[in-house]
Amino acid sequence: MTTPDITRRIGASPRQRGSLDGNTCPDIFELSDGSFAVIGADRTAALDSKLPSDAGRSSDERIVVITRETLLRAKVDIPDV
Repeated sequence: MTTPDITRRIGASPRQRGSLDGNTCPDIFELSDGSFAVIGADRTAALDSKLPSDAGRSSDERIVVITRETLLRAKVDIPDV
């Protein structure tokens, strides 16, 4: 399986959101296969047991947290369909 390429950033860059030192840089990218990649804090250990009963996570998946601002500023770049 070929790893897709990053085609574009979704939303504002970390610098545009006020991260000047590069230490807090949640980000969202669209990939060439149409999926999305997210950079965020790994909170799997803290949130795994709190998932709703109809949610699941495989061993190669992580629960990643991004800031509210990151997602809201990305909304303009996310298509409705």
